[in-house]
Amino acid sequence: MKQFLYILFTSLCIEAFSQHKEEGGVNLPKFYKNKVHFGFSLAYNRTDFRIHTVKNSAFPDTLIGDVRYGIKTIYTKSDPGFALGIISDFRLHDYLRVRFTPNISFASRSLDYTLQNANRDSTKLYKKSVESTFIILPLELKLQSKRLDNFGAYVIFGGGYTLDLVSKKKGQAVGGANQLDDAVLLKRDDYFYSGGAGVDFYLQYFKLGLEVKMIQGTKNLLQKNNNIFTNSIDKVNSKMVIFSVTFEG
Repeated sequence: MKQFLYILFTSLCIEAFSQHKEEGGVNLPKFYKNKVHFGFSLAYNRTDFRIHTVKNSAFPDTLIGDVRYGIKTIYTKSDPGFALGIISDFRLHDYLRVRFTPNISFASRSLDYTLQNANRDSTKLYKKSVESTFIILPLELKLQSKRLDNFGAYVIFGGGYTLDLVSKKKGQAVGGANQLDDAVLLKRDDYFYSGGAGVDFYLQYFKLGLEVKMIQGTKNLLQKNNNIFTNSIDKVNSKMVIFSVTFEG
C-alpha cells in the first residue's frame, strides 16, 4: 500500500508540472472562481478503539469449567476498511472553504482478551470482533495554499456525526458472569472532531486530491452487558485514520 501511494504521488507531481511546461499555462485556472464545487471520494481507512480499562484490582472474573479466570490483558486491533462519499465544497474566501463530505464507511476492529487463572498456569484467549457500517457526516474547514502551477496543499479540520447502522440494541445480548460467547456491543451514535492535510493536483479536466485525516470520537460507545468482557472496560472511544482520493469538477 505504501509503495502504491508513493508511486501515485510521484506520478501526479510529474504530470502536474510537465503539463505546465508543455502547454505554457495552468490547468483549470478559474477552478476556485466558482463558489460551489461537487465531487466524490474513494477512501481506505483503519478503524480502532481507544479503551479505558477499570483498575486491575476491580477486574471481574468468571468460571470456565471449574476454574476461575480473570482478565489479564486487553488489546485492540484495527483492520482495513473502505468508504465511498460525495463532496460539496463552498468558497468562503480565496483560500478558505467549507466542505460537507457525507460518506458510507465499512470498518472492522477487534478486542483481544487474555484470561488467566489465579495460579497463573493456564491462559485462554478470546477475540471479540466488532464490525460497523458508518454513515459519517463531516463538516470541515479547508485552508489551502496558493497554487503553484498545477499543485496545491491544504490542511483540513472540523467535526461531525456518525451513525453505526450495524450497532445492536442492548436487549439483544444476554448478560451473565459466564457469558463467554456474548458480543461486545456498541452504541449507535457518536460525535467526533477531525484534522488532516492533503495535496491537490489540477489536471486537464478535473482536480484530484490526496488526503490523510484522523477522526476521534468523543462519546463512550460501550454498552455494559454484565459479562467479563464489558465489565473489565470503563470506556471505549472510536478513532479512525482515513486516506482519501478525491475527484472534483
